Amino acid sequence: MPALASLAQLQTTTATDQVFQALYSAIITLELAPGTKVSEAEIARNLGVSRQPVRDAFYRLSELGFMLIRPQRATTITYISEQALLDARFIRTALEVECMRTAISKITDDDILRLEGLINQQEAAIKTDDRLGFHALDDEFHEVICEIAGHPNAWNLIHEQKVHLDRVRYLSLAFGAQSALDDHRAIMQCIRDRDPDGAEKQLRTHLSRILNILEQVSASHPELMESQQK
Repeated sequence: MPALASLAQLQTTTATDQVFQALYSAIITLELAPGTKVSEAEIARNLGVSRQPVRDAFYRLSELGFMLIRPQRATTITYISEQALLDARFIRTALEVECMRTAISKITDDDILRLEGLINQQEAAIKTDDRLGFHALDDEFHEVICEIAGHPNAWNLIHEQKVHLDRVRYLSLAFGAQSALDDHRAIMQCIRDRDPDGAEKQLRTHLSRILNILEQVSASHPELMESQQK
């Protein structure tokens, strides 16, 4: 029955998305640290799903570079690749700068209120030490700018690349969340002023901070870095 087959596929896809998101969050928060061995059967049992959506989620995570799947050997969480992070930062900057400049040429007062609301929520997340919440709100701030520019698919491309940044970004929130918020406020002021050159300068500064953060994380957590493995 084609209709029932389609429904079954929809349910499987939904389960896969849920498993993927659960594993993705566990990886970026280092609940599943680099080098950790993961089992389809164990994950399926813990999440209360069949093995198929777990297998599909594993494949998606391996395509993003988060898992190493080797036949007849244990699947492991990958180490943080400095080169992948640098490539991701380069691609993200190129796309977001163009989106920022375009967004400023189109932005409305309602758009500004929406962005300001996200900044207020980020401040609240810092006060409650909600790192995962701040991380999500940080992403949403940048995503909304792409939407205002009329290029929501640009964020999809950025999101695929920035996964390589996310583990390092999450670690940095223990000491750098306020700095990220201050950057957003500086960007926001340029947006209010309809100043694309100023906004581009602030955005480039903001996205370049990952380079210093990478140095700090590499020094304090060498066990997480691909370059430190033998």
